[in-house]
Amino acid sequence: MSIGKFPLIFVFSSLLTLISCKSEYEKIRTSGNTKAILAKAMDYYKKEDYLKAQGLYDLIITNLRGSVDAEKVYFQYAYTHYYLQKYVSSSYYFKQFSQTFPNSEFREEADYMSAYSEYKMSPVYRLDQSATLKAIDELQLFMNTYPTSSRVSDCNKLIDELRAKMEKKAFEEAQLYFNLKDYQAAIQSYNNLLKDFPETENAEQVHYKIALGAHNYATNSVLSKQEDRYRLALEESAEFLKRYEKSKYRKEISFINKDSQSKLKEIENDRHKNKSSGN
Repeated sequence: MSIGKFPLIFVFSSLLTLISCKSEYEKIRTSGNTKAILAKAMDYYKKEDYLKAQGLYDLIITNLRGSVDAEKVYFQYAYTHYYLQKYVSSSYYFKQFSQTFPNSEFREEADYMSAYSEYKMSPVYRLDQSATLKAIDELQLFMNTYPTSSRVSDCNKLIDELRAKMEKKAFEEAQLYFNLKDYQAAIQSYNNLLKDFPETENAEQVHYKIALGAHNYATNSVLSKQEDRYRLALEESAEFLKRYEKSKYRKEISFINKDSQSKLKEIENDRHKNKSSGN
């Protein structure tokens, strides 16, 4: 019987604890006592109860301007937003801290956390990457502002990660066009990828896809467009063969190169025949 009662006693005790904690928070929150609110907010922050700390800081932060506590409070306030994963506001408040306290010993950290909050907002590669571009800009700005900072190496790693995400998105978009047989759009997308990410590890595959896409584009074109498009296929395949002598795609690209030459000769021969016949 005592075993059966224990859970009820435990639940009742837990409820009483929750109620008392809430009452303590509400009592402080509604007290109007700035010093008491500040002390409790810092206590909650120390205990990593960032939601309650933020709630109390919200009440008094504007009243602390010019006080000795303002700098510390504003810095912790910005961090409460970060720890609660409110990255838009944490980036904003860290940046505001840096501007409000330009001589603070925490300014560099605040600037880094503002940029890092932008990094945290970068979405998966399938989504729009505007936030990723902004994060890269902010991280680069930090490195330009603090070139000797120990955080520069971290910024470089984060930028590399963000650029890899953008490259993956660009590659997948080009692949989608290719799979849909929109070869013109695929070729343009692959070329843009090489322009934006010249050191990509996928360069060989991208050049292969460009040559293959150009050949497919020519083959599926109307007769009046084929000459220019086979010339493009010939140029791209020749460039690939020059760049990648030991590529696994070499046999296929060699066929594209020879077939493009053959098709161009056929077009030229037909042109001469038409001239000879007076057409």
